[in-house]
Amino acid sequence: MPQNINQPSNQIRLTNVSLVRLKKGKKRFEIACYKNKVLEYRSGVETDLDNVLQIPSVFLSVSKGQTAPTQDLAKAFGPKTPVNDIIMEILKKGEMQVGEKERHAQLERVHNEVIDIVAGKLVDPRSKRVYTTGMIEKALDQLSSQGGAAHKPDESKGSGTATPTNGEAGKEKAKELPTWTGVVTTKSAKSQALDAMKALIAWQPIPVSRARMRLRVTCPSNILKQAVKMPTKKEAQDETEDGESEKSSGTVKDRILSYVEQVEAQETVGQEWEVVGFVEPGAFRLLGEFVGSETKGRGRVEVLDMAITHEGD
Repeated sequence: MPQNINQPSNQIRLTNVSLVRLKKGKKRFEIACYKNKVLEYRSGVETDLDNVLQIPSVFLSVSKGQTAPTQDLAKAFGPKTPVNDIIMEILKKGEMQVGEKERHAQLERVHNEVIDIVAGKLVDPRSKRVYTTGMIEKALDQLSSQGGAAHKPDESKGSGTATPTNGEAGKEKAKELPTWTGVVTTKSAKSQALDAMKALIAWQPIPVSRARMRLRVTCPSNILKQAVKMPTKKEAQDETEDGESEKSSGTVKDRILSYVEQVEAQETVGQEWEVVGFVEPGAFRLLGEFVGSETKGRGRVEVLDMAITHEGD
């Protein structure tokens, strides 16, 4: 005699679903999303929750159609937290559950996006030419296969003046350098690309540097000769070889030009002085802060090009 399985009338049956789970307050909560939409939402491509969620409810078990009781949600997320805010927290912080095939496709998508971002932001420091995505991928594979790091080239080789270094100190310094162990699906491609660039610049499996930014700086001409403290070496270069910082006197104009690696043009038009030039990305924030504070908002820094590169042959 066949047995009928009674399904509660309010049980929600979902298909083509991707689960996002978050454990909080000793309970595991789930939301049901459309496949491929979670990453789009996390990266900012998709902003409409209706296109992400299969149903705007929080579950204890999606597979069983068991929605989370109000008291459980209140205990875990706070009694006054709206359900929509709870869903957004799970969507942003939760772990996505996908099948092996989907996971592989998702990993490949993120991997390709990371490689494309890095290849567009790094250049050969000598020629200023971009690397192909294949060369960037190979360099990152080298880092990940060596536990996140590679042997840096011996810069003192052949100089005849190198002195032995302390082995333990070298190991400690290496531990402080950024590492790369490969792409994951739990972080955005943009944040992983930044991590990858830091590791490549730190370990130099191939010679790389950040592509320079092209900026226009405008400043009232009547304050250019005002005396200010010049940037410390720690600010301008992150740190000096001996770790000590230095300060010297200069003018507002000197200080601005100290951030510019290469001046393309400068002129005074009316009451304003303007300079167009190339700046390392790491100096952009310091330059903007200085111009904003020293000119009391009358000066400005405009980005003309985020990354200046030359295409390879």
